[in-house]
Amino acid sequence: MLLIARQLRRRDTVKKIIFAVLVLIGAGVLESPRVVAQDPASEPTATADSAANAITDQDLALLRKDIRSIKKQLVAANLTLTDSEATKFWPVYEQYSSDFGKINETRTTIIKEYSDGYGMLTDDQADNLIRRWLDTDISAAQLRQKYVPIMRKVLPGKKAATFFQLDRRISMMIDVQLTSQLPLVQSQD
Repeated sequence: MLLIARQLRRRDTVKKIIFAVLVLIGAGVLESPRVVAQDPASEPTATADSAANAITDQDLALLRKDIRSIKKQLVAANLTLTDSEATKFWPVYEQYSSDFGKINETRTTIIKEYSDGYGMLTDDQADNLIRRWLDTDISAAQLRQKYVPIMRKVLPGKKAATFFQLDRRISMMIDVQLTSQLPLVQSQD
């Protein structure tokens, strides 16, 4: 009975950590001076009280929406476009962002599964989770490759390359923040 109680506390702790990391990601990106100057009202909607509760689908949906908005603001602040380029670029960006959102939904599902099973994962479950996580990395790379020629049709080469640099940097920042806060699978023992 004590073991089950400890596993449940550990799982709740992991959920809180994951939620806090997601809030941190949103807050960390918000602290960019260019973004704050553009839109100070884009603060994460989660409060400290929410972080004390289990992660809900609604919390994650709101946070993903905030992160997508922040990411768009960072691209806008760092990618210099003419009016003509902007008219062509932003609809393509929105489609790219929507497609990338599907990959991130899969990642969120994997993280939630990890959180829900933390402390009770079998070797096979851990193997399945990491393989699926790596598949999302492959999907993200394939999506970027798919969109390079599409972006190249609406932007000159240097600006298209700059967009993908920005996109990778922002994604890597989010990945580093997220993965550095997730407890290692082996630590569940």
